[in-house]
Amino acid sequence: MRVLVTGAAGSIGSVLLPGLTALGHDVVGLDRSTAPDGSDDAWYTVDATDPDAVEAVFADLGSSGGVDAVVHLAGIPTEASLPDELHSHVVSTAALLDAMVVHGVGRIVYASSNHAVGLTPRRDELSVDVRPRPDTFYGVAKVAAEALLSLYADRHGIDAVALRIGSFLPQPETRRHLSTWLSPDDGVRMVQAALTTPAPGYAVVYGVSANTRGWWDLAPGRALGYDPQDDAEDHADRLPVREEDVAEAGHVGGEFATEAFHRPAL
Repeated sequence: MRVLVTGAAGSIGSVLLPGLTALGHDVVGLDRSTAPDGSDDAWYTVDATDPDAVEAVFADLGSSGGVDAVVHLAGIPTEASLPDELHSHVVSTAALLDAMVVHGVGRIVYASSNHAVGLTPRRDELSVDVRPRPDTFYGVAKVAAEALLSLYADRHGIDAVALRIGSFLPQPETRRHLSTWLSPDDGVRMVQAALTTPAPGYAVVYGVSANTRGWWDLAPGRALGYDPQDDAEDHADRLPVREEDVAEAGHVGGEFATEAFHRPAL
């Protein structure tokens, strides 16, 4: 499968490109940054929020066989103003979806976030059926992008899988991560499942490893073939107890759900 990965130079993208290549995919990177030194991947240095530039990438790829799927990771990775968040996450998603429709690309895997439901009070195993409760403008933009994916799935028949990623890190760093960690290897497994599962339509899954203390229901991911292998519990004995741990455990968004992130929208 030929896969276009946006945000290819980011923390997830830099793991995903070699991971998908090792699984036999032909991977094309897209990022505002240039390709990392030593990279052998095809690469476009493009801003994913520029629809004309995105269209030009798809047209260029079409001259060499096109692409089969898009993995959309690009976007501001933390909190910013509401206009900036919507532009980064929603406009970029729209630019990609419009180009996909024009060029007949039928699948997108989107890096959404747990912050789409971050103000949900912490309780037993959160399903994907709960209402959106974003904790920040970053979370609002992720909810909006998920809604846009749903629209294009219904309107154009695109298969769209939104991955509500927890804490993507080499290893857990806080007590909260014992519940929210997504290991790099499981991240690759999850995207592979989302790319290859037959006809998912529009689907939302929680992007976490098989954590003993996990907060989110893994069944929707397993239904698509995602079989996580790692567990944050293996790192529990080395994590410090911090004063912030209690507040971060109150809502599923952790620190993003605290007053430290309260600010005007505009």
